[in-house]
Amino acid sequence: MSVQPPSAAFSLIPETAPFTPEQRQWLSGFFAAALAPLVPPGGVLALPETAGAPKANDEASNDDAPWHDPSMALADRMALAEGRPIAPRLMAAMAQQDCGQCGYNCADYANALAAKSEDRLNLCVPGGKDTLRMLKALAPEIGAAPGSAPTLKTEAVPAAAPAVPGRSREAPVAARFLSRRRLNGEGSEKETHHVEFDLTEAGLDYVVGDAFGIFPTNDLGLVDQIIAMLGASHLTEVRGRPLRTVLAEEVSLSPAPDSLFELISFLTGGAQRAKARALATGEDPDGDAANLDVLAVLTKFAGVRPHPEAFVEALEPLQPRLYSISSSIKAQPGRVSLTVDSVRYVIGKRRRLGVASTFLGERVKPGDAVRVYVQRAHAFALPADPATPVIMVGPGTGVAPFRAFLQDRAADKAPGRNWLFYGHQRQATDFFYADELEALKKDGVLTRLSLAWSRDGSQKIYVQDRMRETGADLWSWLADGAHFYICGDAKRMAKDVEAALVDVIAAHGGMTAEAAVAYVQAMKKAGRYQADVY
Repeated sequence: MSVQPPSAAFSLIPETAPFTPEQRQWLSGFFAAALAPLVPPGGVLALPETAGAPKANDEASNDDAPWHDPSMALADRMALAEGRPIAPRLMAAMAQQDCGQCGYNCADYANALAAKSEDRLNLCVPGGKDTLRMLKALAPEIGAAPGSAPTLKTEAVPAAAPAVPGRSREAPVAARFLSRRRLNGEGSEKETHHVEFDLTEAGLDYVVGDAFGIFPTNDLGLVDQIIAMLGASHLTEVRGRPLRTVLAEEVSLSPAPDSLFELISFLTGGAQRAKARALATGEDPDGDAANLDVLAVLTKFAGVRPHPEAFVEALEPLQPRLYSISSSIKAQPGRVSLTVDSVRYVIGKRRRLGVASTFLGERVKPGDAVRVYVQRAHAFALPADPATPVIMVGPGTGVAPFRAFLQDRAADKAPGRNWLFYGHQRQATDFFYADELEALKKDGVLTRLSLAWSRDGSQKIYVQDRMRETGADLWSWLADGAHFYICGDAKRMAKDVEAALVDVIAAHGGMTAEAAVAYVQAMKKAGRYQADVY
């Protein structure tokens, strides 16, 4: 059976099949996108007469997860997973970003918890306290048989293989920080740095699409304020180390964990105890729970001074942060580059800092050794065939992995076409890597560059607007088997870009909206639509 472009897709589903015309078109769009990469130009693909249905099991899987949407609220995800086995419900509690910061993707983390090969519930950094609370609520069901009272498995779990140094959060190695340079021009509202590390001493390599894990340290100014609130000495010994060192290097100072509120409730009484207990269970008695980091809690309960040892034990471990790699090792042997927005904001009269972003943006010094690791990408990589065209959508720091992609394609002299959609606030101050991108265009590596600036005119223009404006060409690339990539904000931008892609496919591929949605879903299943969102 010939696979035609979906504008002529009715040939994929016979008219005698027991479907309505709308259902036939939906299915045709689905199969056309899934099978297009398998068909040689002008070729024919014979569809198998039968295909085995996926076997039902109790494991979590992206293929059976309608909640696998990072823009969906936790309550909505849990509602969709209601009545499912424990592993899918554990997965629904995750942030759905497949970011790899936990060392897994969301489904694999859930399956590891369900199988009791992983017992840490606090690894989902983007999910934060909400995910941790939900996982704690579900934890008693792990190992329970259907219809029985929850019990915990007692059989021994096979020992995990030793972690390879530098390849996971469990086994970081030291890499030298080389440099930072600001990418924004004078007058920009943002502060973004190009950051470089030397990997030669660490013995690390990577491929484009991978992420770089950083173990940051907390700001010492914040640490000293907390020690003052405790009425303790910097040199007080905790865990065999000075308190100041432990607070700087080992524990998270934001947001405040439920266990800290529980500790506070044991050390106070009356209305303060009731308030602390309410906060420990996820309530928000004063409407400020979302803004309570560790220092804010000590300020809120100013009369309470926990013993430093008990205080430290009530805090969560300081987690590593992952950044998309913005370089190709083929172009920069022995080095790795990152593109990092420094996060700073004010709540009340207090300045708050993003831990890792300001560590990289101001605190770490050239020559310093930093604990790092390479996190292999979860389904985010260039096509195996270098002739395959690629479409990349990466506004702001989302351009990072695509700078790496372009460097890699240039080093390999890959014949495939490359189209980048990039956007930010202002062209004069926020056009990251402008000279490099223009040089890549001149050399023929970057086939097309579509730019969107949201603050340069009376009307805000975003990357999704440029996609719709160039819809006919965008569809032509997709019909030619292009792979589509997106990197950036999971809550808004990624959702808007996917909606724009659906609109383009419907408008220029001759499909209904439902068939266009199915086409995008099929692209995802075929590995032609890949996202790196945060």
